[in-house]
Amino acid sequence: MPKLELGARWGLAAMLSMSFMYQADATIVNVALPSIRDDLGASSAQLELVIGGYLLASATLLILGARLGHLAGYRRVFLAGVALFGLASLLCGLAPNPLVLIAMRVLQGIGGALAVPQVMTGIQLQFAPGPERTRALGLQAIALSGGAVAGQLLGGLLGSFNLFGLHWRPIFLINVPIAVAVIGIGLLAIPGARTTDRTQRLDVPGATVLSATVLTLVLPLTVGRDAGWPLWTWLCLAASAGFFAIFLAVESRRTRGGGSPLFDMSVVTRPSIAWGLLSQSLMTATYYALLFTLAQYLQHGLGRSALFSGLILIPWVVAFGVPGRLLPHVPGDRQRMVPHLGCLVVVLAYLGLSAMLFADSRSPGLMVALLAVGGLGLGASYSGMVVHLTTTATPRHAADISGVFMTSLQIAGAIGVAAFGAFYLNLTTRHTTDPSRQFAFVCVTFAVTALLGAAAARFATRARTESAAPVARSVQTESVR
Repeated sequence: MPKLELGARWGLAAMLSMSFMYQADATIVNVALPSIRDDLGASSAQLELVIGGYLLASATLLILGARLGHLAGYRRVFLAGVALFGLASLLCGLAPNPLVLIAMRVLQGIGGALAVPQVMTGIQLQFAPGPERTRALGLQAIALSGGAVAGQLLGGLLGSFNLFGLHWRPIFLINVPIAVAVIGIGLLAIPGARTTDRTQRLDVPGATVLSATVLTLVLPLTVGRDAGWPLWTWLCLAASAGFFAIFLAVESRRTRGGGSPLFDMSVVTRPSIAWGLLSQSLMTATYYALLFTLAQYLQHGLGRSALFSGLILIPWVVAFGVPGRLLPHVPGDRQRMVPHLGCLVVVLAYLGLSAMLFADSRSPGLMVALLAVGGLGLGASYSGMVVHLTTTATPRHAADISGVFMTSLQIAGAIGVAAFGAFYLNLTTRHTTDPSRQFAFVCVTFAVTALLGAAAARFATRARTESAAPVARSVQTESVR
């Protein structure tokens, strides 16, 4: 497999470091909430917004961030996002009260929404389809998955050490030197070419309506469960459907008028791409829900520590990164089988977990092994599908794929935690049976969802193969002539 040039390696390292930070900061606060509550006197609602404000801001603006990168140059927007993220992290660490902390967490989310979509865009533009791009996308998968678990571990470790008597504050301050290093490396190693011409303009009406769509969808999913699903949460969910209908009308009108839409709907609605997005959304929903329900099961059901619930997921993360390194060695005509086969491996892992728990086994070793199998399958599914999506789309649509893909994963994660989390918590409150059996039932629902993800992945790769066949026949005909 060809090696990346030194400059490309450093540029990729800078972008992946930001992906890692972005994902870690989504979970790093969880174990520090008690310390924040005691130090700042934060209420339960304020603590919820410390987490939710970050997730809401990033999910709402990811597509806009991708589009800005397309218009202004992905390097410029990436560096601006990293700078904003680093500044917000500093201010989070210095926050004197809960309101300032919440506001700075929102600012962190905005910085992440600007920077993170540029990573996939940059990979698509810097690396041609083939082993180098596949390797880069595999490393991005490791950064995202590793960040999710590392956030929980770092939050627990930094909080336990109480560095310089600062309690929870180092969990944010640690981002500052990393952001400075990423900016310095990025300025030297990330190419600065623009991705489009200067004649295009940002679709402000479309961006506004789409932001309202995502906000009214993700907000109730993020806080609704803890709030008891009051009326306003259901009204928000209904409003999100209305906003989305308005968004489609606005984008259709802009396209007919010759303007540049926020993203090209004709690209993301292609069967080969739409089915792929659905597949990864279903798989991501089970992964985020697993993070939540497994922690609940281990800590509240079995009385394990937060550190233990984080450590037990390390095999999942390590295994998740393996397929991305192996995928470049898989022949091109076989790579299309990897996404749905990876989904099926995840199905087997979830079924294995449920069988283990139904058999009244609580062996940590067996659970670790099954989680490693699940991580291997999810890594194959993710890496294979990202390669499929980025190869199907042209470089001109790199920002479209990046923004929609990242946003769909954020929304899927919120839906997964809300739906599966509510199911698990409902089992624990209504039934006094063994918590292992309750978690086993949830694992069965994970398996069914992953099976649907496997079907969607198969449809995606089959649609791409069928659409490519006429093109190949056309090329052969022209060569005969």
